[in-house]
Amino acid sequence: MDRSRRCGAALAALMLLVAGCDRAPGPVAGSAAPMAAPMAAPAPAMAPMASRSLPPRLTRLPPPAAAEADRFANAAPSAWQVAAEQPVATISLAQDTASYAYARRVIAGGALPGPATVRPEEFLNAFDYGYPQPAGAQAFGQFVSVHPAPWAPGRQLLQIGLRTASPAPSARRQKLNLVFLVDVSGSMSGPDRLPLLRQGLLLMLPQLTAEDRVSLVTYANQTRTVLTAVPGDRRDEIAAAVEGLQAAGGTAGGEGLRAAYDLAARHRDPAAVNRVILATDGDFNVGPSSPAALEALITERRRAGLYLTAIGVGMGNLNDRTLHTLARAGNGTAIHAATLEDLRRGLVEDLAGNILPVADDVKLQVEFNPARVAQYRLIGFETRQLRAEDLTNDRVDAGEIGSGRSVTALFEIVEAGSDATPIPPRRYAAAPAAGVRSAELGFLRVAYKPAGEARSRQIDRPITEADRVASLAAAPEAARWAAAVAGFAERLRRSEQIGGWSFAESLALAEAARGEDRDGRRAELVAALRMAAALESSAR
Repeated sequence: MDRSRRCGAALAALMLLVAGCDRAPGPVAGSAAPMAAPMAAPAPAMAPMASRSLPPRLTRLPPPAAAEADRFANAAPSAWQVAAEQPVATISLAQDTASYAYARRVIAGGALPGPATVRPEEFLNAFDYGYPQPAGAQAFGQFVSVHPAPWAPGRQLLQIGLRTASPAPSARRQKLNLVFLVDVSGSMSGPDRLPLLRQGLLLMLPQLTAEDRVSLVTYANQTRTVLTAVPGDRRDEIAAAVEGLQAAGGTAGGEGLRAAYDLAARHRDPAAVNRVILATDGDFNVGPSSPAALEALITERRRAGLYLTAIGVGMGNLNDRTLHTLARAGNGTAIHAATLEDLRRGLVEDLAGNILPVADDVKLQVEFNPARVAQYRLIGFETRQLRAEDLTNDRVDAGEIGSGRSVTALFEIVEAGSDATPIPPRRYAAAPAAGVRSAELGFLRVAYKPAGEARSRQIDRPITEADRVASLAAAPEAARWAAAVAGFAERLRRSEQIGGWSFAESLALAEAARGEDRDGRRAELVAALRMAAALESSAR
């Protein structure tokens, strides 16, 4: 951590100490808050609404961490839609988690991330929800729940979860043809960049077998091929090449990408997963480096069956915008590695999910029934929205989902006849068409291509009263945990849609829905919420 960050962390700690002396302990102090705590009537966030719109009562937050040099891919939060006018929402699904890892790192340093760095879907994707395993030959297990939103009386959350099958422990893993493309430019010299990557890549080596092939390409002022299709069991040779990486020079990222894809194509094995793993802070400043030029390069190579994983490291010079663009174009996944533990999870614990694809071009579409749903908004996915007709267009690219992974989409809805609609009802609204299925809130469609195939398949199901839960307290653990995560992300991006909902309320909800937490990731979220709640309290 550099001197400015150490000073920032120390100042944050002093603010928390002063805040603690001025007031009695708040809701953060209890580690076993009952489920009803965030729902209680005296809590400001749950007071009855006096108007159709949820009154914005955002308390003052400390200013976000200064990260002027960090560039993020994002867009303005999705607006409310009137279901009678725009009944269909279509998105590209993906399993990226970069935004959440970045936010957790900033909060651990005693600050809050800027709103533009927060993509709520990547917070939701960071956790396993215990969704059902796929049955039989199905590609996805499905979870659908309709339950009250914790931050707004009269509104509901529609949660849609998909899960791919986990590989059997005894199953033989598909062989890999991996080309590691490592940025060794001068900007990668910090301890949280190239040295961290060297350690992470070494952790992955025991996962490789004699059938796997490993290549290593580096780029700085020039591109260099260090290893070419080395069998995965020659670990000493691979380790020596990784340990010898040193940072210096400019960043010819475009040439590096071209060299890595050429190498992957030359050694492409139809029976293997052929993937380029790009590791960088995202700084491309030599050669073809515009996002459009890089995207065109990767899109062309994607069609040849080559996948991409983008690992972003560092802060202060992180170009998430470029990494996000490349991952979207390359049937890829974007990961932010703040710590060695992030790399261990991404390259060891989650190897199957991040490396072994199950479904390509996964798209989700919900058609809302205007007779039942007056208005809705999508939480997150602002950079992944598609047109309705894109669902069945196999030429339109979307995200990939790996083995044993869960993805979640969350909508906030207001049912017809409710006085909680954020948009005033239309005076001359047309009546719903005759023959509308009144028992259905909406209809879910999921389109995907089995990995490596060119034609998509589709899964359809109605969303009905059978999916509804009367109270949040009675909702499944997966629903309560997702609501806590979404509330956290929405608060971080200063959303007015959640009114006065606080980090402390997300904390209480998360603690009550923490569950077994076998991998410790929910404990990390709880720790981040505790710090965020303390920072929020100290700013009042």
